[in-house]
Amino acid sequence: MNQEITDIALVWGVRIASAAAVLVIGLWLAFFVSRVARRQAEKHPRIDTTLSTFLFRLVRYALILVVIVVVLQMFGVQTASLVAIVGASALAIGLALQGTLTNVASGILVAIVRPYRIGDFVELNGKEGLVTDLDLFFTELRTKENRRVIVPNGQAIANPIVNHTTAGQRCCVIVFGIDYADDIDHAFAVLREVMVGDPRASSHPEPWFGVESLGDYSVNVSARVCVKAGDYKNYKADMLKAVKEAFDREGIEVPYPHAVEISKGEVPLRSPPIKPPVKLQPGADGAGAPAHRPDRGG
Repeated sequence: MNQEITDIALVWGVRIASAAAVLVIGLWLAFFVSRVARRQAEKHPRIDTTLSTFLFRLVRYALILVVIVVVLQMFGVQTASLVAIVGASALAIGLALQGTLTNVASGILVAIVRPYRIGDFVELNGKEGLVTDLDLFFTELRTKENRRVIVPNGQAIANPIVNHTTAGQRCCVIVFGIDYADDIDHAFAVLREVMVGDPRASSHPEPWFGVESLGDYSVNVSARVCVKAGDYKNYKADMLKAVKEAFDREGIEVPYPHAVEISKGEVPLRSPPIKPPVKLQPGADGAGAPAHRPDRGG
């Protein structure tokens, strides 16, 4: 009896030790192979950081799953029945987590189609910022205010995607208001001198200046000059200051509503109109009677 227990303990001890060794080595290989795959993907000219990260995680999770199946087989677990159970469980979980699976499918679509990449400045679902991370579930943005915004991939794909980095340039569009009495062509010349004269301004596409609209207090002129995507923020801030100073030097007024104080004086009261006296005619008894009015007849 003791011999049988010893043999069983020996067999299971060897089996557990072998399974533990396979698990440790398999997990190490999974992480090692996934890192190698990531480095090779990053070296490929047609694979960017977003897609390489996705492939890296896909290879890692697939190898971990294979290691777990091998370990279970070493303990005598029937993997066929296990696969059936996992499949049924996956179906139930999938029905319960439809929104999450939508995010996963959208993440795979983003990784393949690549409408945006890590490092791009984009607008997703009404949120604007720099893409700092991208996985199967979420896209992480860092806004201009240095806030962290997490956008589900399903919402990112379901709404229009605005990528400001893909073209390498951003067009800076600024609208200025000038007085109706000012010379519009003179204002255009000042805008061109200031905005196009800046070394950050690009000549392709060609800068454009025109009248945007006629406002209640001003003629709104628009200027569009393209710069490198990284220079957009500083260039726009610098141009707002430089154009205002140039308008002041050239005598071009930037109108704005003024508060006017009106002194309220005394308004004389009108006297009621004086009605003319009614003329009386003598009656038969000597008493006075109203004069005959022809408009009443008789």
